[in-house]
Amino acid sequence: MAGAAEGRGQPAQPSWPQAATLLLRAASLALCLLAWHWASTRKLDLGVITFVNVPAPLEVLHAAWDLLQSPLLAKHVGASVARVFGGFIAAAVAGVALGLVIGRSRRAGDILMPPLEMLRPIPAVAWIPLAILMFPSSEMSMVFITFTGALFPILLNTVHGVEQIDARLLASARSLGARRLALFAEVVLPGAAPGIVTGLAIGMGTAWFCLVTAEMISGQFGIGYYTWASYTVQNYADIVVGMLFIGVFGMGSSALIRKLGALATPWKEDK
Repeated sequence: MAGAAEGRGQPAQPSWPQAATLLLRAASLALCLLAWHWASTRKLDLGVITFVNVPAPLEVLHAAWDLLQSPLLAKHVGASVARVFGGFIAAAVAGVALGLVIGRSRRAGDILMPPLEMLRPIPAVAWIPLAILMFPSSEMSMVFITFTGALFPILLNTVHGVEQIDARLLASARSLGARRLALFAEVVLPGAAPGIVTGLAIGMGTAWFCLVTAEMISGQFGIGYYTWASYTVQNYADIVVGMLFIGVFGMGSSALIRKLGALATPWKEDK
């Protein structure tokens, strides 16, 4: 008991497995950078894939520094963040609502899932002409493209989360006198919450994934537009900078969703 008390009084120290994991991840990233540097500086050409025109990491670093110093950076980032989060929030509301309805009602699933499943495989780029026709402004068209990218992961994970709820929990709640609203609020939502959080995190990533496609419609600002415009004028280093910005923002946004989801579902045990 005394040893346990002393252990509780001592500050937590990082475990060696955690340090080894961080070291392994850093080494993996460094290895990828070294391979990229070697292939691009040697102008490696394997026939099927070539690095003749691929910029080296140092060139990309210089281009990134120039962009960080540019007054246009805030406009590019602000425009993209607004479009992604606008589409994501709309997709979260629609996807969670539809997923809960479909997961709880077989008839609703029979009615709603066939058209949704038909629309799901359509790539974001195929929506561009229709989005231009449907919406009066290019801004709404771009938000719609990110919406379509985020909707289906959120919807399907919500449906799966509802369907995975143990039927015995629902039966027990009913036997204790829980009415439909209480059953939904106290059993269905908490039970489906981990699946919903997973769908939201994936949906956020796919919203950023669709950003370049969405901003092909635009002719002014956005990280996706910056990446596409860099390709059209053959600024190869800037292309990679735009890709890395999208990757960093997408990874950070998904991590934020997962963190908020973990705070909202404290009953879920970490594995």
